Amino acid sequence: MARNEKRIKVTLACEQCKRRNYITVKNKQNDRERIEMKKYCRWERSHTLHKETR
Repeated sequence: MARNEKRIKVTLACEQCKRRNYITVKNKQNDRERIEMKKYCRWERSHTLHKETR
């Protein structure tokens, strides 16, 4: 079974330390804009805002 082309891999980067900590998938048809999530950053040792990078 082939992967669906509508779901793409995106990288999430911490807004404070600018490190790319997470890789996730999103549906490109439903979520056209960049996603933002609060995730744990192990270098900051707290939950920070992570934004999608290109």
